[in-house]
Amino acid sequence: MFAIVDIETTGGAYATSRITEIAVVRHDGHAVIDSFQTLVNPQCWIPGFITQLTGINNHMVKDAPTFEEIAPEISRITRHATFVAHNVTFDYGFIKREYQRIDEYYDRDTLCTVRLSKKIFPGYKSYSLGNICRDLAIPHTQQHRAMGDASATVKLFELLLRNDHKGLLKDYWQ
Repeated sequence: MFAIVDIETTGGAYATSRITEIAVVRHDGHAVIDSFQTLVNPQCWIPGFITQLTGINNHMVKDAPTFEEIAPEISRITRHATFVAHNVTFDYGFIKREYQRIDEYYDRDTLCTVRLSKKIFPGYKSYSLGNICRDLAIPHTQQHRAMGDASATVKLFELLLRNDHKGLLKDYWQ
């Protein structure tokens, strides 16, 4: 079981930045079986450059749930699943930090589609989500929005599964 995750944030530093949007797509290795997405009230100001990048502004999140309010749903949809993300260190690090803020423990096995892409599809100039999707002809609409990026990552992940001739993902099947 896999939980393919993408988040948007107020910045790049775990200690000071917060999540503004999250999307999780639960995948059984064959098909999508569940999904969850929401804006998140970061309880802090969203800088202008982030709004320009993502389109998410302070007005959009003012009535959105806080991370603490959605934490049970994030736990449920990612339970007994490998946490998958494009640059997993970023997304997983932020989510772990948000759970720490509410004094809850969160631990999942992780899998990075950037690292997998480099092994399964070597030789590309860039493995950023936008570039690898373009190069592999994967549809990628709504870039820098959680569900847009998560949906593209799902398609990339499915392509990685189909092309894993070296068995790199065999340890994740149980």
